[in-house]
Formats: sequence, structure tokens, C-alpha cells
Amino acid sequence: MKKPLILVASLMGIAFSAAHAQAAEPLELRKIMNDLGKSMEIVTGGISREDWSLVEKTSHLIAEHPQPPLPEKMRIITFMGTNMSKFKGFDEQTHEAASEMAAAAQEKHGQKVISLFQKLQLSCLGCHQAFRPEFVANFYGNAAK
Repeated sequence: MKKPLILVASLMGIAFSAAHAQAAEPLELRKIMNDLGKSMEIVTGGISREDWSLVEKTSHLIAEHPQPPLPEKMRIITFMGTNMSKFKGFDEQTHEAASEMAAAAQEKHGQKVISLFQKLQLSCLGCHQAFRPEFVANFYGNAAK
């Protein structure tokens, strides 16, 4: 009688460990977000030096940032549920602001670039404030921040 109980307990432990490992495994989205953060820092430096070519090039990288692989995207969609349209809306705002910022940088229109950079930052902040705490808790556990 002890053997089946030990087997069940072992299988449950393995299943829990596998689920925990998958939850703690970094998503590709985390790398994408880190790369976007670095690009935002590059844009800040480019604006301060009025290096419009750098701002234009980096704005395109932001606007055309990669998407997570399909299996990961499905996990995110499942997690977001009815909030997916709001999440996607923030992504569209990011794309739009960064694309417009690239065009303004090409024209060397500093004030417009700065205004669009503010729009881009507000889009990022809105998404992070709306979703990041629950997203991190769901995919990385409460200890990860």
C-alpha cells in the first residue's frame, strides 16, 4: 500500500517542480522588454546630443520590436483574457509613437521628437502600471520583481 502512495507523491512532486520551473523560466518577452529599455536609453542620449540619425534608427527598432514566439504569445493571451485588447492597444500606441518619432528625427525636428518621446514613454508607463505587477507574479512568482 505504501508503494502507490509514494509513487503518487513522487509524481505530484515532479509535476509541481516542472510547473514551477516553467513559471520561473524567463519569457522571450522579458528580453524584448529589456532591449526596448536599452533602446529608450539610446534615444534619450541621442536627443540630448541632437543625434537625429541615431534617434531615427533606434526609433525604428522600437516601433518594429520583435514579438514573442507563438507558444509564449498564447500563454500571454490566455493570461490576459479580456484585458488583451487593452494590452494590444498599448503596443499599438508604442508602435505609432515610435514610428512618428523616427519621421520627426529624420526631419531633425527636435521639439516634435521630444513630444513624441513623451507620448512613447507614457504608453510604456501606462502598460507597466496596468499589467506588470500581475504579469510578473503570474509568470515569475511573487518573489520576482
